[in-house]
Amino acid sequence: MSTASTPTATAGDNPTRGRVRLVVAALLLQLAIGAVYAWSVFAKALQGADAWKLTKVQASIPFEVTIGVIFFGTYIGGRIQDRRGPRLVALVGGVLYSIGVILASFARGGDQLWLLVLGYGVIGGFGLGLAYIVPIAMLQKWFPDRRGLITGLAVGGFGFGAVLTAPVAQRLIAGSSGQPTAAFLPLGIAYLVLCLVGASQFKNPPEGYTVPGFVPKTTGRVVDSGRDYAPGEAMRTWQWYALTAILTLAVLAGISLISQAAASFTDIAGYSAIGAASAVGFLGLFNGGGRIFWAAISERIGRMTTFVAILAIEGVCLLVLPHVGNAVLFFVLAALIYLCYGGSFGTMPATAGDFFGVKFAGAIYGLMLIAWSLGGVVGPLITASLIGPDKAYTTAYTVIGIIALVGVVLPLITRIPRTRKTATEGSLGAEAGATGR
Repeated sequence: MSTASTPTATAGDNPTRGRVRLVVAALLLQLAIGAVYAWSVFAKALQGADAWKLTKVQASIPFEVTIGVIFFGTYIGGRIQDRRGPRLVALVGGVLYSIGVILASFARGGDQLWLLVLGYGVIGGFGLGLAYIVPIAMLQKWFPDRRGLITGLAVGGFGFGAVLTAPVAQRLIAGSSGQPTAAFLPLGIAYLVLCLVGASQFKNPPEGYTVPGFVPKTTGRVVDSGRDYAPGEAMRTWQWYALTAILTLAVLAGISLISQAAASFTDIAGYSAIGAASAVGFLGLFNGGGRIFWAAISERIGRMTTFVAILAIEGVCLLVLPHVGNAVLFFVLAALIYLCYGGSFGTMPATAGDFFGVKFAGAIYGLMLIAWSLGGVVGPLITASLIGPDKAYTTAYTVIGIIALVGVVLPLITRIPRTRKTATEGSLGAEAGATGR
């Protein structure tokens, strides 16, 4: 039985009152944890600092571990928040994430790479996963009338996190006397404040919550049949695996550039180190904006059509990118990739809600985010290995681009499951208990 606080509305109350405040609180939390996308600024500094002198592959390890561990946080956090409520999970996740970043600040050389991986990667990544899943599931319950747009907003702040962090991190690194990791201490403290302020406002809607005047669609490109699948039921459908694969491919394509963004700007398009850091920070606007843009577009053209566009644009841009020496055109192509990468995260939560309902959204989408870990580990590993010391960007981005284009087939064949016979309340509750333990 859930012990989450579920206030009930009294007569005359506006049931939607306060839900906009929750969006603002979610954005504060996501801004803090979304700073992870500024890692390429640190990776470049760690390769050049005398105390570190890491190789390109070594410098990518903390980021890869972070992304790889995220799934464990989203898996556990999704299940706990469905039963205990969103506030506790978000607070614990935000604190762990911040502590991990602060711990990473004590690593002082290449022989302490393990400490950087432990703090930033393992502890920070797990906390990030716990915190990330919460506002996505929570806000879908508050905004059934704007599911696509609101999930885009819910994760939009995550993409915007790098916009603030990249230039600030570059300045902190420049003033750190050759010790890039020193920048993690003030950043970690700032993240802690944002996480605590945002997560402290989280709550689920009251029982029986409805939006006045909203009638769920049962036909069209975006539907809501009212059928809520328990996690185990969702995973017994082939569609759950298809959606997970689509997200994996979109993540793999986008994060392959993100993990090498600063170096790609300098090596391919001739940007200075400061110019590359500024560009990476500015690209966070497209990562964040893409989550809102594509999520909103998906409600007009359909979720699967949106993913066809996302994968196709990522693939074409990656094929062209290594052949572009013009600084402006290079930035435009990179921006499109960031826009689509962010869009996959903005669109998929609503897609999962369309397919399986929102009652168990935390657990179902939390499980689906294994795609983030798979794509986030495999993509950077392939890219860093193919680029290598010879800076073979053409080979690396061509391989990833082809993978994305082949992946277009998946959203073309994936459709919402046919309505099953409605399970009895007792059997559905038993299923939820069995799969949620």
